[in-house]
Amino acid sequence: MFFRCFFLFFSVIASVTIFSQSEFYETDDVREIHIDFYDENWDALLDSLYIEGEGGRILANVDIDGSTYYSVGVRYKGYSSVSINYVKNPFNLKLDYVIEGQNHEGIDKLKLSNVIQDPSFLREVLSYEVCRKYMPASKANYTNLYIGGILWGLYTNVEAVNKEFLIEHFGSKYSPFFKCNPEELNIQIGGENSNLSNTHGTDSMDYVPYYDLESNFGWSSLYHLIDTLNNAPAEISQVLNVDRTLWMHALNYSMVNFDSYIGYSQNYYLYLDQANQFNPIIWDLNMSFGSFRLTDASQLFYGGFDILQAQNMDPLIHHNFISVSPRPLMTSLFESERNRKMYLAHIRTIVEENFENQAYVTRAESLKEMIFQDVLNDTNKFYSDDDFISNIYGQVSLISSICPGITQLMDARSAYLSSYPGFSGEPEISNITVSSDGELLLGNDVWIHAEIVDATYAHVSHRFGNNQRFVSVEMFDDGNHNDGSAGDSVYGCKLEDCSNSIDYYLYADNEVSGVFSPARAAHEFYNLNSNISIGDLVINEVMSNNLSVAADPSGKYEDWIELYNTTDSPISTNNLYLSDNLTNVLKWALPNHVIPAHGYYVIWADEDGSQGEEHANFQLSNTGESITLSHADSTVIDDVSFQMQNMDVSYGRSPNGVGDFAMLTPTFNSSNDMTSVIEDQESHDCNASPNPFTDCLTIRACGSYSVSDVFGRLIVKGEDHRLINTSFWSPGVYFVQMDHSQAVPVKLLKLK
Repeated sequence: MFFRCFFLFFSVIASVTIFSQSEFYETDDVREIHIDFYDENWDALLDSLYIEGEGGRILANVDIDGSTYYSVGVRYKGYSSVSINYVKNPFNLKLDYVIEGQNHEGIDKLKLSNVIQDPSFLREVLSYEVCRKYMPASKANYTNLYIGGILWGLYTNVEAVNKEFLIEHFGSKYSPFFKCNPEELNIQIGGENSNLSNTHGTDSMDYVPYYDLESNFGWSSLYHLIDTLNNAPAEISQVLNVDRTLWMHALNYSMVNFDSYIGYSQNYYLYLDQANQFNPIIWDLNMSFGSFRLTDASQLFYGGFDILQAQNMDPLIHHNFISVSPRPLMTSLFESERNRKMYLAHIRTIVEENFENQAYVTRAESLKEMIFQDVLNDTNKFYSDDDFISNIYGQVSLISSICPGITQLMDARSAYLSSYPGFSGEPEISNITVSSDGELLLGNDVWIHAEIVDATYAHVSHRFGNNQRFVSVEMFDDGNHNDGSAGDSVYGCKLEDCSNSIDYYLYADNEVSGVFSPARAAHEFYNLNSNISIGDLVINEVMSNNLSVAADPSGKYEDWIELYNTTDSPISTNNLYLSDNLTNVLKWALPNHVIPAHGYYVIWADEDGSQGEEHANFQLSNTGESITLSHADSTVIDDVSFQMQNMDVSYGRSPNGVGDFAMLTPTFNSSNDMTSVIEDQESHDCNASPNPFTDCLTIRACGSYSVSDVFGRLIVKGEDHRLINTSFWSPGVYFVQMDHSQAVPVKLLKLK
């Protein structure tokens, strides 16, 4: 194989997950939780709250694996799994209900399910474990729950899809976020529910009964998604992560999880990511593997489907048959033949990696062995010990139907899907290489090549950071794309004006079937990295005494560091580090964020990662310190040592991006050339400390000065060094001005 160049780079598979999983949800451990309610009639109180449907809670102390938490808010969880006639109801525990910030290993909400629809006790934990391989999904394990010291039963312990989940998987938590479940009174058996159709009206408020807004805003964004999905499907990738949606459908159909969008059009979330695309998040898998068998009656299943029909359920029902109620999240996407091939490629990956190889049986047996005695000890469970023991392999009678054995369903299901048209016959992708007309330098073009056998189409999807969408570039085998000879099954394409970090994956198809590389794309992808040069990305402005200049998304005025891309190409912060410790320049890894040419990126130095990925694990000292920007190999790209700053004064480069540092009127996230340089504190011939102050203030000056309040009223006059009693001053902002000086006054803050 011949190329015009031969500089190759090592490719690695990367996952989108940016934080490690909490040990609390480690699947192979059974947790222990004790609830001690404050009220002896707690069950009657919870029953009343459930009947009222107002979502209220009662208080309890909760012990989690030996750690005790007080004034925890407790209510029942869910709808169909709750009954005032049940002993074993599901619980929702909010640890910070009264005590702000109270959490267990960073977790402030626990969701405990009572396993009412699953004699095997395996469906929820096993299904989530499969899903996490392919898209963001909750972690899940088991816990023995005690109430008042009495064993209440074995529960499944499922990670809440909340703001902490969003931070872990999307790096932010302030964008539009919806739980797609209709209000209980609006649930329609076989109806529309939260199906994203536009039949409810043209006003976003028409959709309030069918979607639960869990962010501060977002209704207009949701309606824009609905309108685009129904009226402009060719533009849907602008507002929806199509690949992740195809993965959710593939998982639901592969594991016959119909208590979801594909059946009742509910039990999922939507979150608008940094690339401005809505992402579906799969949820509520306790009735997977055929435990729930009602649909919208498509494919003539008006009364639900039996086990044989579940085994042979067509994964393209809503393309091959008429949808009785609208399902635009499937029908609009499946109008594209390529989307259908991608969808079936995802099903192939799920089946081959989990079911054809019998890995799921091995895992199910392992989980069953782990919880065996705990299930037998659970005297409040809904099924017999024999039902639990047998339901991996054989069916069990439920109150109104039959719950299939997991292997009874999935072995036949796997065989059916493996023979489904489009499942096999896919091209083969191998020998992926990368080259450039030199080194992989910022702004250079990069060639991607691969041997792709039996393909009629191929593309590379790539992005430079998590805040970008994957963009597809077609690959060719025509001899004109650095691909060797025409027709030799070597495909190539050029990625232009590349960043220093590239995430990418390949896709190819023919008339029959499609294939991805890596197979779990785009949840996993290949990555290329190169170092940037000194001066390409600089620390442009620092603020360590931010009183009122700029608030972070939570509304707090925190320290911040502004980075500036001085080049004509996009720069990724992937594999770059910030630090305020010269002995540990790798103190905090920057997120995988692309900064456009001549663009800015602000990092909040507030030591609060719970606010999002743009919040560093250190704060800035107002007395002055050093900050470094480094590569992963500890090579320093840029550094700055700043001195003590007055309130609402920053320390930045002037001219912007290239000049020396000086005290500035802050220019948050914009050019420093648009502001004026402020004389530093010594040039005022005046210094005041502490700042902020309370009962006393020391002013060191060379000459006479005046102190005035924010209204310009004179508070005190003085000369040279002086200690002032300020205990009777009102809280607020004050200014120290040297007499006969044109320097900017020193700004002070009295706290109380």
